[in-house]
Amino acid sequence: MTPETLFSLHGKTAFVTGGATGIGRMAAEALVRAGARVLIASRKADACEAVAAELNALDAPGTAEGFGGDVGTKEGIEALASEVQKRTDRLDILMNNAGVSWGAPMGQFPYEAWDKVMSVNVAGIFDLTQKLLPILMKSGTPEDPARVVNVGSVMGEVPMGDGAYSYSASKAAVLHLTKIMAKELSPYHVTVNALAPGPFVSRMTAFATADTDTRDRVGKTVPLGRVGSEDDIAGCMLFLCGRGGSYVTGAVIPVSGGINVVTAGNIFAEAL
Repeated sequence: MTPETLFSLHGKTAFVTGGATGIGRMAAEALVRAGARVLIASRKADACEAVAAELNALDAPGTAEGFGGDVGTKEGIEALASEVQKRTDRLDILMNNAGVSWGAPMGQFPYEAWDKVMSVNVAGIFDLTQKLLPILMKSGTPEDPARVVNVGSVMGEVPMGDGAYSYSASKAAVLHLTKIMAKELSPYHVTVNALAPGPFVSRMTAFATADTDTRDRVGKTVPLGRVGSEDDIAGCMLFLCGRGGSYVTGAVIPVSGGINVVTAGNIFAEAL
């Protein structure tokens, strides 16, 4: 067994939602560089088409295709699943990355922030996976299962609101749903795992990561001292989606620089 055989995705077809920016864009590039045919969709079709063109210009072994789609409504999910099935009759990798957030302080957080965020971040993940399950099952085998990777957040692992209450709750639901889906889909040779990222540069976190000074200040609050990089996402995706991850399901990878294990200080320190 060589590193290339463990992490190569030659001949695989992947679909990444929210693949035009942030973590989805990082993952899409990693998959293309590993040799996969990567379908990219988001609400902005033109952005996905532009990213696909950028990825196809890398001279990497894989290819990319971009188009529009919305996981925020029942009709949008049906249309998106139909478009994917028009483009391929087998799906090896599904990355459920598309997500939304809503920020407001306690006492001012609106009721409507719950419906919108939960519809995209939780119901959207479940229903899209359900709609694409036939072509995932068609691809998977005991030795090489189809892979589903859900994008949660470290805010779903630790009690962190930061004014994004529905977002944090939705990401906790994503991590639990990942384990449920892993249990139920394993007999069909489909693995389901999740990433629980900390701060990465993205459109959603632009307020905290867009400029170098702010990004450095945020990075200093992370136990490992920095915000996440493209390589951090690429490494996780190539492990979970390649031969090396074929025996892993129901896992949550805490790609958060140690935020997931931050606890209270040593309460007995003064006595020692």
